[in-house]
Amino acid sequence: MAFPPVVLLLLAVAHHTCGQNPGDSEALPKGCGWGLVRPYTLLCDLESIWGVAVESVAASGTLAAILLALVLLCRLRHISEADKRSGVGPILLLLLGILGLFGLSFAYLIEQNESLCLIRRALWGFLFAVCFSCLLIQGVRLRRLGRERRSPSGCALTGLALGLSGVQGIIAAEWLLLTVMREGKAACHYLPLDFSLACSYVLALLLAAVTAASLALCGKTRQWRCNAVWLLVTCLLSLLLWVAWVGFYLYGNQWFGRNPEWNDPALAIALVAQGWLLLIFHAIPESHICLRGPPQPTAPDYFDTSQNSTRMRETSFDEDIPLSHRQFVENQGYGYNDENTAGLRSGGSASQHNSNTGARPSAPFRSNVYQPTEMTMILNGGAVPSAPPTYTGRQLW
Repeated sequence: MAFPPVVLLLLAVAHHTCGQNPGDSEALPKGCGWGLVRPYTLLCDLESIWGVAVESVAASGTLAAILLALVLLCRLRHISEADKRSGVGPILLLLLGILGLFGLSFAYLIEQNESLCLIRRALWGFLFAVCFSCLLIQGVRLRRLGRERRSPSGCALTGLALGLSGVQGIIAAEWLLLTVMREGKAACHYLPLDFSLACSYVLALLLAAVTAASLALCGKTRQWRCNAVWLLVTCLLSLLLWVAWVGFYLYGNQWFGRNPEWNDPALAIALVAQGWLLLIFHAIPESHICLRGPPQPTAPDYFDTSQNSTRMRETSFDEDIPLSHRQFVENQGYGYNDENTAGLRSGGSASQHNSNTGARPSAPFRSNVYQPTEMTMILNGGAVPSAPPTYTGRQLW
């Protein structure tokens, strides 16, 4: 998606460099000493600093998008959850669209010619449509996850995004055929209003993405609300950016009296700003959430009465007691039984005392029977252990 403009720009550079006369290098601007000649002087002209700034920001954005795409591809097999894997395809397609935006910004740093103007008019709306269709698809995916807790596959979402962006490609092709082929107009001569109207479908995709992100926040599952918040912020900032550059492109240049001069800088800055906005506010957070591992199960709260009673019964408190403490507790139990047995065997004085006072014996009947605990059975390998030698409770039988 991003390679056609880059390849065409490289071919144009090679063609013009081979056909350049050596005498034209005398009028090079300040900063162009590396063999760059017209029409590529904006790449190194220090007097027109906006070209150097756009070039630097676009190059850094291209490197960041490539690294993020490589990380996603390398860690794809570690994403085990199907809900997260379904979002990897739209993210990779979005990264390709972002690479296209950064690559197309270099086309506005070269002086205009017919082939370059055709590339600008054909790819501008199509690349934006790819990016905004990915945002729309992500909103639909989060909406499905919030309501039905399941999502379509990543291939289906990617194909739908390509289908939506292909509509803008058809619109751009028809616009070029009507104006350049049929009417015979130059590709570089067009009204700013016509250029903006040709991107109406792109603006409709962006508005649909805002609506889908807003609906995704109303889902029943809170797990995906963080993704929906990042998506909504991205769509709103993109909408503000589009309102800003369209307003400046249509009316700002005329108000400042720089109508033909500031057209290319306005469009180049809009491309770079939109690419970094999508990269920071959507691609990076969404990739981080997809690569993050599943949440670890939390320990049960034994003081929370709202938890399931079966879960409370399945949990053993004896697991937290060390082995030495368990033996001490069992020995204490044996001693308690010995004391009770001795008290019952003491005979008439204790019985006479109980009959005189009217109090019943405190030791229950079952306390005289050896009852091994669950932990004692576990330590003995599952077999029922015999009573200790000092245990005299059976003599009562």
